[in-house]
Amino acid sequence: MSAAIPFDEIRRWTFDVALPFWGDAGYDLQSRRFVEKLDYSGKPIDTGYHRTRVIGRQTYVFSHAAILGWDRGLSLCAEGARQLDELYLGPDKGWPRTTGPNGEVLDGTPDLYDLAFVLFGYAWRHKAARDEASRAGMHRAMDFIDTHLRAETGFWHEMPPEGWRLQNPHMHLLEASLVAYEATGETRFLSTARELVALFREKLFDGTTLAEYFDTDWNRAEGQDGRLVEPGHMLEWAWILVQYGKVVGEDMTPLAESLVRFPEDHGVDTQTARTLQVVLDDGTPVDAGARTWPNTERIKAHLALFEATGRDPRPAVAASARLLLDQYLSTPIPAVWLERFTADGQPDADDVPASTLYHIFLAFTEVLRLQDRIEALRR
Repeated sequence: MSAAIPFDEIRRWTFDVALPFWGDAGYDLQSRRFVEKLDYSGKPIDTGYHRTRVIGRQTYVFSHAAILGWDRGLSLCAEGARQLDELYLGPDKGWPRTTGPNGEVLDGTPDLYDLAFVLFGYAWRHKAARDEASRAGMHRAMDFIDTHLRAETGFWHEMPPEGWRLQNPHMHLLEASLVAYEATGETRFLSTARELVALFREKLFDGTTLAEYFDTDWNRAEGQDGRLVEPGHMLEWAWILVQYGKVVGEDMTPLAESLVRFPEDHGVDTQTARTLQVVLDDGTPVDAGARTWPNTERIKAHLALFEATGRDPRPAVAASARLLLDQYLSTPIPAVWLERFTADGQPDADDVPASTLYHIFLAFTEVLRLQDRIEALRR
């Protein structure tokens, strides 16, 4: 594949295609909620539920778009913040996992993953609008997490906790805490970020692979569950840790490089450039299919290493961006995506999950943020 990053195509898709489309088709006027899924004609699918995490993610997208100058971003992220406000059930219940079309609670389980995106959405809204309401929302979310989900080490993934302890919600809480600190300068958010990075170093990452599932004491889960590795999550952690390093003034390059090494060796199909879904800790594929989001995380990870080391990101970024534009985003309606491909390269998607926009938008805006520096490599 060519090492030319398609900057113009990325900019056009992001600002001329995706944002206008999702600003309209991605909002349900009847329920006054961001939609969960679309069909391939671009119409909302009646799922019967709305996930809180999707509302937080879409609030992020439109907040970031507003900061980048998109004219409808500020009103749409205000709409997202309104939804998050309405979903709040009070200091003892927090935010539900899912609600129905009329706002009724379907699953009231407090879920760290969802709460991380509540914090993330409010934090980005505050970056865009500098409003006190979003600052208050951040503190409500953090108060609930600290009061109800904090454990002796790390946090519970839900309450009451069931099953293995999970790595992934901690990653998103770190991501959200960093943005909250950047938005407010308040040390409680930075303290949470430091705590999560310490957990990552001490328990989650063994220097080679990042596990998904753990027992109560943060030992890797027994059996195959403890050996499962998602290359996309390793790449996502690499990007987040470089952002953390920029905030605290710490060189996270060695950790980021270690996180990228295993996915590049065992989690990327060398023929297609697809980032695989799940492998074992020895690199054996478990699910050699590929959803959209791991490919976006490969872009972000290599951009992070470029910022940290100056290493040329173009081969990996160009390959993954080209893959996304030519295959995942190659649909009759250009603003939607094929969510997954099978191991043999066949589309494997029945609908368009709105939750994926967060991944694509963040990766593409990172490409555009660094465009001038990347193009300077040619000179």
